[in-house]
Amino acid sequence: MPRMLDVSDAVRAEIGDEEADRLLAGENAPGSYDCTSCRTPGDSEQERTSTVLFVGDETAVLAFAHASCLPSQVVQVTEEQLQGAVRSISGVGGGEAAAPGAPQKAVPEQAVLGVTSGLVLIEGELHPGLVVEPTSPIVRPGSTGAGDDFLPLLIEQGFMPVTELTSVPPVLHGWSVLLAMGQLHAVLQPSAQGGQPVAWWQAHQPLQVTDSWRAAANKHQQVLMYAAPVGSIGRQPREDLLRESLDRAAAQGKLVAAALPLAGT
Repeated sequence: MPRMLDVSDAVRAEIGDEEADRLLAGENAPGSYDCTSCRTPGDSEQERTSTVLFVGDETAVLAFAHASCLPSQVVQVTEEQLQGAVRSISGVGGGEAAAPGAPQKAVPEQAVLGVTSGLVLIEGELHPGLVVEPTSPIVRPGSTGAGDDFLPLLIEQGFMPVTELTSVPPVLHGWSVLLAMGQLHAVLQPSAQGGQPVAWWQAHQPLQVTDSWRAAANKHQQVLMYAAPVGSIGRQPREDLLRESLDRAAAQGKLVAAALPLAGT
């Protein structure tokens, strides 16, 4: 029985017409699977299913997802990430990663962004949140000044200043949060050349998120990203302390935010 599979042009180009046709005919596609995004069971004979191809430097892995969770797409990851995902190795709590495409510091090394996940209560409802804070001041590329341009650079990209966490920030179209294999992989931004989005922040290895965070992300199909300059938030061990730090940063005018679609392409 033919599977209800979606194979995007990008995936077809990577795996070849012959393999794509075999998948669509049901020869190589699984009947049941665990969704690579929400990790709950799916059935390609009963519901629309996306083919998601994770491509590393030397390895490619074909995974399956509910079409309602992820579109069929090719996801570029590092070989380390891919092998880590295959082995189901995950980070704990937040993480730090070099951010390809992120604003650069005046010194030659890449900007490093600390990313923490947590649930944010707004108008009586829990929303999945990501809090981004650099480990040192970030200046505008080419600048020799000693200031911190992290928030102005994000505002120029469409993030909005937040003075209090009383409402959901506007959606920033073109940006997205990649949650795949049940873990957090990257924050994506539009490519300057058009085409596939590029990573603004990418985890060194996929970051574990809680079941409740993942459930909220799948419910809302978006993630609220908050960003603050270095020293504004800090590493908070509990969500209530993280919220207190967010409220304090907002009151001080040191917070920007946007709602990012989940795994948008």
